[in-house]
This record gives sequence, structure tokens and C-alpha cells, in this order.
Amino acid sequence: MKILCCGDVVGRSGRDCIKQYIPKLRSDLALDFVMVNGENAAHGFGINPTHCREFFDLGVDVITSGNHIWDQKEIIDYIQGESRLLRPSNYPEGTPGKGVIKCQLKDGREILILNIMGRLFMDPLDDPFNAVEKELQNVRLGEDVAAIVVDFHAETTSEKNAMGNFLDGRVSIVFGTHTHIPTSDTRILSGGTGYQTDLGMCGDYDSVIGMNKDSAISKFRKKIPSQRLTPADNESTLCAIYADLNDENGLVKEITPIRIGGLLTNTGYPSLG
Repeated sequence: MKILCCGDVVGRSGRDCIKQYIPKLRSDLALDFVMVNGENAAHGFGINPTHCREFFDLGVDVITSGNHIWDQKEIIDYIQGESRLLRPSNYPEGTPGKGVIKCQLKDGREILILNIMGRLFMDPLDDPFNAVEKELQNVRLGEDVAAIVVDFHAETTSEKNAMGNFLDGRVSIVFGTHTHIPTSDTRILSGGTGYQTDLGMCGDYDSVIGMNKDSAISKFRKKIPSQRLTPADNESTLCAIYADLNDENGLVKEITPIRIGGLLTNTGYPSLG
């Protein structure tokens, strides 16, 4: 199974790079599944139903999110009727939407997607380790499902590292989102799980984590509460990981970072063999 996982989409430039690259990557890499973290797609804050539908039409199978999921109020009704848009599963019971989805591929294989959120320097949600343990207690990788992928939306590298090792050997892929900066630690953990601490963003890197440089710097220097950040809107970089899974056990044979376009050093495509 070949999977593409894309980092946080930020603003118009991020949406444009999803539109530009996802259909081509889906074709060139013969991808079975594509997921995108879309929580900053709507002008940098949240995502709206129109953007969700655009992503699905482009070939995105599941959209994950994080702490900005509720920034666009119309998403509250939409998420209750659209199971392919996830919010972190460790939100309190009764929160609209779900943090897990089981998808069936065209060949009948099933893939489980989990979206969870960290607690260090984030909102005080339920324990993410307990939340993911609960979701996995009756699901066995390679037996009940062909693949399990976890988007851990968290601030600190330590909490993300801990989650990766906690799930090593039990899920196919664990990756971090939220910081908008790609880490250089893409690897296969000792138990066979593919891992990267943070995918980075799909957005304009001539910015402060996707936001206009001048307004972001001014906010740090002057601490004016009313000053609103706006997304940078020049050429963007698509940041993602590509993983090729072992069909016998659901663990990773190959995992490769992908960076295309914009200011970051581009990686090109992984091997197609």
C-alpha cells in the first residue's frame, strides 16, 4: 500500500499547492491513499466546507485537523455529516465529529486513520495516549486492517517522539503536525513503524510559519492583541511523506520525505520501483 501524508495546509498558497501537486503525485506514485491536515486552509485559521470539498475532488481521501478545527463556525454542522473530516479524538465526549475513520480502498483493503492532539503547550484535552490506546484495543495491524496511520497534532518534539515510540510496531505510520516546520528525522522505528516528528506545512515559507512576516514580527515586538495575522500568499512548498507498506503486516518498507516547489530544498519523488 502506498500512502501520501501532507502537512498543515496554510491559506490560499497552501491550497494552491495541493491543487497543483496532489493529482500528479497520485498518478505518478500510484498512490492508494492520500491524507492532508487542513486545519489552516481557510485564510490560516480553520477550514470551511468549500475547501473540504475541493480537497476531496482533487483526490484527498481524508482531512485531519487540530486546535484550529473550530475557527470557521460553519464547520461544526459540516463535520457531523462528513466522516472524512476528522477532529482530534481526545476532545471531550460529546464534541461534534469524530477522530477516527476506517476507509476501504478500491481493492477491498481497509485503512484506519487516527487524529489526536498533544497537551504540552496546547489545550488541556483528554490524555492522547489513552485515547489512541482505546481506539486500537480491538484493532490488530495486518489482521483487522491493512494499515493504521496516526496524525499527532502537537507542539513539542518530546511528546511526538514519545507517541511514536509508544505506537511503534502497532501502527503503520506516526507523524506530527502543528509546528509548520518539517523535521529531518524521517525514519522507520525499530518495530517497523514509519515516523517523522513534524511534516511541516504546505504553504509559503517566505513567512513566519505561513503568516505574513511583517505582521508576525510586529505581534512579537509590540504585543498588540487586536493585530490579526494574515497568511503569506506567494509560491508555496508542499511538504509530505510518502510511505510504501508491507502488504503482509502493514509495517513500512520505505518512507521518504517529499518537498516540492517554493523556497525549501526540493527532494523530488521517491523511487517508483
